[in-house]
Amino acid sequence: MPSARGGPLPHAIRQLAALYGNEARPATAGRPRLRANMISSVDGASALSGRSGGLGGPADRMVFTVLRSLADVILVGAGTARAEHYGPVAPDGVWAGLRLGKTPTPAIALVSNSLHLDGCSRLLTDAPSTAQTIVLTTASAPARQVAVLRDHARVIVAGQHRVDTGAAVAELARMGHRQILVEGGPSLLRELAGAGLLDEICLTTSPVLAGGDAGRILAATKDSSPALPAGLSLVHVLADGAFLLARYVRSAA
Repeated sequence: MPSARGGPLPHAIRQLAALYGNEARPATAGRPRLRANMISSVDGASALSGRSGGLGGPADRMVFTVLRSLADVILVGAGTARAEHYGPVAPDGVWAGLRLGKTPTPAIALVSNSLHLDGCSRLLTDAPSTAQTIVLTTASAPARQVAVLRDHARVIVAGQHRVDTGAAVAELARMGHRQILVEGGPSLLRELAGAGLLDEICLTTSPVLAGGDAGRILAATKDSSPALPAGLSLVHVLADGAFLLARYVRSAA
């Protein structure tokens, strides 16, 4: 895969940007568009050996860079950020030609009810001023930790004891983020889908039978199932060897 950086866009990247850059379904008036990018094994596992990256391939990683390049901000749960060893998006991790009118790199927005952010230090200390990390947390989060975090990140309170995803998305919109890329994890996706906020899912199916007890891309809930969209419409499906890369949008109610 070519390195994602400045200069003329490779033909394959221009093709992918044309496929993923169009708004297949207009955003709901008054709120940004939320697009999830996820990967799953053939038997439905969302991770291999605890990490989703173990399921990927070259084409999946190329789409990953394109979707990040098109995003204003990347929304991710703190648990996923820890498991996948997240750091700030590097300049060579996006395509400069796809970020005209945007910051050089998109910011990461972390969702954390408890502010247990062990393993996320790079997100807090290494992010550039143009893409300062955002922490979305609750009013009940420890005040001392919030004060320390404010020295390194933009902290937004959205909810009393659990992060209210609707309020969190509204705050990101007020900051000017209209294209939000969600990279997991399954619990965050469940809450966004249950609240009717998820507009589309880009799903790579990896040619692997993972077995084991890995969860799905959308976490099950211990209580009653959330109200999910009635269905999804397929925009396109690409094949790269045995990998399938599909783009779905939420069907109209």
